[in-house]
Amino acid sequence: MAEPDLPPVAERVVTAERRIAADAGTIFELIADPARQPEWDGNDNLAEATPGQRVTAVGDVFTMVLTKDGAVRENHVVEFVEGRRLAWRPAPVGGEPPGHLWRWELEPAPDGGTLVRHTYDWTRLTDETRFRRALATTEATLRASMDRLAALAESVH
Repeated sequence: MAEPDLPPVAERVVTAERRIAADAGTIFELIADPARQPEWDGNDNLAEATPGQRVTAVGDVFTMVLTKDGAVRENHVVEFVEGRRLAWRPAPVGGEPPGHLWRWELEPAPDGGTLVRHTYDWTRLTDETRFRRALATTEATLRASMDRLAALAESVH
């Protein structure tokens, strides 16, 4: 199978943002608890995560089971600010992260809502077998996650 034409490295960062009518704390809990992530995953990539893995710091590692093949992924937390920012690098169990990153940033608004920014960054991805999947991750797929996340957060609010 021929490798896809790849965009320049500078274009390998996909970002979407939207305003959610819920406070940052409510939204962050849905993101920082891996067991909740399959509820809002717009990529339909996450099947399940064992409860009790709530992220609390850089260096945490949480595991997820993927929908496609039931593979387990370790997610290495590389950025963490409680209630504001969370980013991780997925990796095969026991392996090194291949170079892509998922990031969530939350900015509280004066009216109680939150501006949410979701980013998929694959500028450091070196595993060519993952390039097709990376190319399939678009602003629309990130937006689907954000829309599902908004529906959950706003229903609690």
